Amino acid sequence: MGFIWPSKNDDQSVDSRTSRNHLDTDHAEENERTQLLRPSSQSNYLSPDDPAVTPFNLWRVRYLRYLSFIFTILTFFWWILLFIAIFVTPPGMIYRGSGFFGFAFTTLALSLLLVILLFFSTPSKAAQVTSLIMSTILLFDMIMIVAVPKIRMEEGWAGLASIIWALMMSIWTICTNHIVTGGKYEEEERLTGRSETRRSLIEWFGVFTSTVVLNIVAVVVLLLSCNLILRSHDSSLHHPGERYFVDGNKYKIHLFCSSNKNSVDSSGYRPVTVLFEAGADAFEESMIQIATNSFANGSISRYCYWDRPGFAWSDNAPSPFSAGNSADILYEALVRAGEEESLILVSAGIGSIYSRVFSARHGDRIKGLLMIDPLHEDLLHRVGSPLRGFKLWARGILSPLGLDRVPAAILRRRSREDRIYGRSAYQSGKYIKAKLQESLTAESTTRSEVISARSLQNESVPLVLISSGMQMKHDTEWETKQRDLSLVTKNLIGWDIVDAPSKVWNTIEGRNVIERRLKDLLRFDDKDIG
Repeated sequence: MGFIWPSKNDDQSVDSRTSRNHLDTDHAEENERTQLLRPSSQSNYLSPDDPAVTPFNLWRVRYLRYLSFIFTILTFFWWILLFIAIFVTPPGMIYRGSGFFGFAFTTLALSLLLVILLFFSTPSKAAQVTSLIMSTILLFDMIMIVAVPKIRMEEGWAGLASIIWALMMSIWTICTNHIVTGGKYEEEERLTGRSETRRSLIEWFGVFTSTVVLNIVAVVVLLLSCNLILRSHDSSLHHPGERYFVDGNKYKIHLFCSSNKNSVDSSGYRPVTVLFEAGADAFEESMIQIATNSFANGSISRYCYWDRPGFAWSDNAPSPFSAGNSADILYEALVRAGEEESLILVSAGIGSIYSRVFSARHGDRIKGLLMIDPLHEDLLHRVGSPLRGFKLWARGILSPLGLDRVPAAILRRRSREDRIYGRSAYQSGKYIKAKLQESLTAESTTRSEVISARSLQNESVPLVLISSGMQMKHDTEWETKQRDLSLVTKNLIGWDIVDAPSKVWNTIEGRNVIERRLKDLLRFDDKDIG
């Protein structure tokens, strides 16, 4: 462990060797062979290769090593806490973003401290220059996070503390390198008579390794900055509708409703609101075609949609997050928005899981269910598989680097819309965190909530099921489960099998079937449901 902790006897060994040389000179017995002139004082110097020639002889250098070790321990514990927060959010550590950026900055700080400890006695000019560049970029990152309100709110106090700590550790790296270099020259001049410019093979290997590692860390810092610039640019895009605080004002979700709120026609009839629940993608990228076409054609008089936490304009929710939590915060957002109308729920894919739980818990407001190629609760193991969860976690850890977002923005001209809710939204840390939360609770909490919802579901609610013929041909289990989903209520209006992919609305036939079935559901009023 000598390369990490200096020996306590290093300074004593130097004194003992020099004193021994004096004794040998002063107390040697004089005879006819004794030199008349005493030897030069340079004979008392040590060899540059002597292990006693080390900057660890200086207390200030030792204190730097002790403090670096303490900083490493503290950073490691903070790193562990942020790692746990990805899966289970600790009390009081609420942030409205993914949390991956704070974890990345803490990992960066930990890497710098490990480089200091491992290569403490071999400072170099290249390391100082690289650390100075990193400090400058990190200062720019910190200013950007503080100055952009949306990023500041998403990162929270934990993310802000992480970037500040990373900046401090980069400055600490510069100071440590500079002081150790000065101490090394000082001890060489004191013990050998001159400062050494040559290095041993082991020292050159240490300099080379530390320089390579620091350059890699510098590239990481640069990539983080590029991604932060994109996030800053994206934050200027205005969202439609409103964002409402939910769950004790911990975070905001996005809810949009078309006009004609609380409108009543001449006969005193208040139109039913169609509430859309998207599937694996954001609503604006997928089901918005259904809503806009139906609204423009007069098939529906009013519609609303919302973004689940982590999707599009909504913040991330604390972990863990299940379908039951989703139903609760959706209802809270509707109350805050003053939406009191009856609802017809239109959902697709895994979004049908969330709609079914919401329908069971607030059945008095539900006037119809329309599910488009829905996911069955017995197939949630596909969503919650360990391999899928690990891949999502790995993507989340790497997401702050923007390895796909930055090139797509530069080379493929991806816009703000693409990155927030469009074809590049899957690359964002928020989306990956939402899918990771979905995967972690799929086979446990969410599945039990859906099973309970099925038993609590109002069986008189009109139900329409639209299935993908292509998906049923390729997956016999999917076909069996679609048949079982047609029995969610006892009031099945129709079950259509469309020769289209899972996203049925991408075809003209699919959109026509969905719009026609929406009209069928709107014909039912309160007396039909009972």
